[in-house]
Amino acid sequence: MDYIKELDIRLDKEFYYAGEILVGRVILDTSENFKLKSIRLVLRGKAHAEWKVIVSGDKRTVKDDQYYIDERAVIWGQQSNDGDHGTVPILQRGHHEFPFRFCIPETNLPCSFESRACQIRYYIKVTLDIPYASPPQGIKYFTIIGPHIDCMEEQYLKPVSGQDKKVKCCLCCAKGPVTLSCSLERSAYCCGETLKLKAVIDNQGEDSAKLKVRLLQFCDFFVERGVLGVTKDVEHLVLEYKGESINPTEKSDTVTNLRIPTLPTTMINVCRLVQIYYQLVVCLEFDKTGDDLQIIFPITIATVPFRIPNSNLQPILGYDLACDHVEGGIYIGPEFLLGEVYDGFTSNENEPREISPLYRPVYITVIKSSQQMASKSADKRLNKN
Repeated sequence: MDYIKELDIRLDKEFYYAGEILVGRVILDTSENFKLKSIRLVLRGKAHAEWKVIVSGDKRTVKDDQYYIDERAVIWGQQSNDGDHGTVPILQRGHHEFPFRFCIPETNLPCSFESRACQIRYYIKVTLDIPYASPPQGIKYFTIIGPHIDCMEEQYLKPVSGQDKKVKCCLCCAKGPVTLSCSLERSAYCCGETLKLKAVIDNQGEDSAKLKVRLLQFCDFFVERGVLGVTKDVEHLVLEYKGESINPTEKSDTVTNLRIPTLPTTMINVCRLVQIYYQLVVCLEFDKTGDDLQIIFPITIATVPFRIPNSNLQPILGYDLACDHVEGGIYIGPEFLLGEVYDGFTSNENEPREISPLYRPVYITVIKSSQQMASKSADKRLNKN
């Protein structure tokens, strides 16, 4: 419609938590007067899973949906149940702003998430109800930070530890044991926080060994179809660390600090279509045999960071995109990619092209933790003295 120069939705911010008030306005700029029955809004949160499977040699698509929010409002004009009776109001030409507000349900909402197999999206949709015309529409996506997982909950503050031991036997002779003992201060972390792994290695064997630490992401997708349903599993390496070689008869006591990159939040029994969880795998690899000792720690990626008890120092938080090698950061939906426009310049095919997606979800990350702030304050006091 030529007389509508702009139709846009603007929000006060780009990310929200469950229970917050979503505030925004619809921007409408027109070049002439026209009849307008109403301006309708829909607030929706929806998870959609879809992928292809092979059944009896045929490729088929399986898909499923789950809704979390579905609220509606009329911010101008007639209600939809008023029918066509009466005079249709006329909207004067010019620039118009229509404010609105929604209360986001205070429930355990899953975080916004983008992957090829499943998307969890929250958005506001506006529709202009114009008589005898196709209704113009606009849509605005925003991020939900969730579900609510606090690192200060008792179940996450308990230290966790594990041990693995190996004794190599050759005929009647048993070689010395190799022992790996590890511990973590807690089991839940926000993105940006530092995970401190204490490892004690006692190598009484005949082969040198190295400590290897991996943080893995697991995503289980599920579509209800038939009795058992259809599943799809994806695994990604988040980060990896390799220590120095430990020679036979040596003992090593190390502390490894690993900064958690920006990742989607742990989601277990929150969304019916996807489960996201993480594991810290600590291994001891032997140079010659390749055999290893292994300890696995479940790691929870939370949305509320660790705070020092009885302290006024609060961590400084930010919001960032997920790293580009995990689910939630790899995939960008085609509907969010801007079309390429020829600008008169030829580009080298070997050069990476800049991508400007219209929307990508963000996740909470700790810019400066309470421990870092406390350590800095302590250093300042020492310098004054």
